[in-house]
Parts: sequence; structure tokens; C-alpha cells
Amino acid sequence: MFKLLKKAGFPLFKVTYFVAAVLILGGWTGCLWQNPNAGERKGIGYNQGYAPEQPIPFSHELHVGTHKIQCQYCHSQVERSKHSNIPSLATCMNCHQQVAVDKDNIKKLREAYAEGKTIEWQKVHLLPDHVHFNHQAHVAKGVSCQTCHGEIEKMPVVFQYADLSMGWCINCHRQPENKAPLNCTTCHH
Repeated sequence: MFKLLKKAGFPLFKVTYFVAAVLILGGWTGCLWQNPNAGERKGIGYNQGYAPEQPIPFSHELHVGTHKIQCQYCHSQVERSKHSNIPSLATCMNCHQQVAVDKDNIKKLREAYAEGKTIEWQKVHLLPDHVHFNHQAHVAKGVSCQTCHGEIEKMPVVFQYADLSMGWCINCHRQPENKAPLNCTTCHH
């Protein structure tokens, strides 16, 4: 492309700037172009509405909305870890040793627990590897789960509520009342 533009009579500095712009923009949006599931998902970090099928249906609407179980009960690491955890089967069994034991999906859960197996839950919120989101820092600042995850208590099937793009995050960080850092190394390190 460089030779083609130069041959067409474009000055060297314009060609250089054009090629640099293509490379920079290609790096920022490359995940959109390289996504093998482009028809199903928009790309890592741009999956607004993405709701993968789970091995066992799980309703946050039932657990959080109806039964009022706090997010931190199951996702116990959000207050002390950069990453949120997927609950262990032991956490599920705290209730399901006695609750809804005759339901088919709970039987699958109980069998896996009894056999020392795990459930291969599918991750819903995907970020590129070069982005580091710190749950602990956000929870410590009082950011509610619903800010990023939407009204999880009304979701029979969890889906990615926000697009989680860099712009979406920065718009929140720019709000003066949030007093959030804007330096690149906050999320990219």
C-alpha cells in the first residue's frame, strides 16, 4: 500500500501519516475484525447483549430479584480481588442441599458436587487481554453492580448490559463526582 500511494503522487509525509493512522486504528479495532464469531458477537469488549448458553440455566431474576441474595454472597471475591469469581459449587450447595432438590437442573448441580466436578459456566463479560478491570477498586468506591451489569435482579438470563468499550468506561471516569483516574495505566498495565 505504501508503494501504491507513493506511486500515485502522494508526498512521503502524507503516506507515512496515512499508513500510521491505518496501523493505529487497526490495532484499536483489530478485535472487531479478527473475531471468528463475527456473525454471533461483535467482538471482545463490544458484546452488548451477548448471552451465551449456560450448561445449567441460572436465573439472577430468581436468586437476586425474588430471593434477595446479595451479589457478594455468591461473587465473594469482588470486595478483595481484582477479579470477580464464579461461585463454587459449595456456595450453591449452601442452599441447594435443601432447596429445590427435586428439580432436574438442581439434580445436575448436586451430582457434579458429589462427584467433585465443576460446572463449566460460560463467561458473559469479555474484555481484551490488555484491559485490566479491578472489581475491588470499584466496589470499594461504592459503584453498584448494576452500574456495569445492568438490572441483574431482573435478568432470567444474564447478558452483557453495557458495551464495555474504552469510551464507555472513560465517560464514567470523567464524571467529576466519581473522582476516578484517567491515566492509561489504570486499566492498561
